[in-house]
Amino acid sequence: MQSLFIGHSYIDVTMRTQVMPKGDEKDVAEDYAVSFGGNAVTAAFACSKLVGDGVDLLTQLAPDWLGHMFMDMAATYGLRVHPRRVRRSSLSFVLPKDGKRAILRARDNNFLEDFPRLDLTGVRALHSDGHIADAALHYARACRESGALTSLDGGALRSGITDLLEFIDVAIVAERLCEQMTLSEADMLAYLKSKGCRIGGVTNGERGMLWYDENGEVQRLPSLPVPAERIVDTSGAGDVFHGAYMASYLQRPEAPWREHFHFARAASGYKIQHLGNEAGLPSQNDIVATLALFPPAD
Repeated sequence: MQSLFIGHSYIDVTMRTQVMPKGDEKDVAEDYAVSFGGNAVTAAFACSKLVGDGVDLLTQLAPDWLGHMFMDMAATYGLRVHPRRVRRSSLSFVLPKDGKRAILRARDNNFLEDFPRLDLTGVRALHSDGHIADAALHYARACRESGALTSLDGGALRSGITDLLEFIDVAIVAERLCEQMTLSEADMLAYLKSKGCRIGGVTNGERGMLWYDENGEVQRLPSLPVPAERIVDTSGAGDVFHGAYMASYLQRPEAPWREHFHFARAASGYKIQHLGNEAGLPSQNDIVATLALFPPAD
């Protein structure tokens, strides 16, 4: 095990359509995709595709056909899953349109057992999305003690996230968290610094990310100039971003974080051109090709 990801898993059904039937109406979607979903889960799949092996995932799992489907997906990408049992799998319907996406979710987070205790020998990095809060806090604290990197996808104000931040090295949060905490982007960066996060950032879709580096310098990382007509599905782009910077760190831990984020930006630029999470997972060659096709201004 090189890295451990902790988060809530879904089976995502993504449908591209211009209309949403109401009442007794029927219509046919233009295209669809079925894949794994969830913030840290999608990040784990992205990281595993980029680094090849040593990526572990702690997530909830149910003994139903969606659970079996998820395990088949994980096996395909070489992910080792450490399950925490629930009764039913979680499902999400994703409807991308005009650079946005509507999501309807049904989930079961009523755990039937305690989270698994894992041997962290050899673990170099941890990434959590704040779900499965007790496990996230336990392993973040353990990784802090061992010197392993800890990373957080702060997508929303979830239970225990303020406690978790005390043990996080790299905290990249969404604009939504700023809104929920009534903080501006700059105020959020100051808050993350006050929590002891060495690297902090706020993502904002097409506006890119406002972040501070190892020296505390605040800067903006603009998104890649992918033309609007090439954008198919923005859902999961942030998750791929997280998974890609984790992969970059694992492969080049000595590199500055600006380089890790440049690599991750190209990965998310690839993702938004594809429908569904699985089709949007880039390889190393895909990232190189994306940078060549859409060279960044910076």
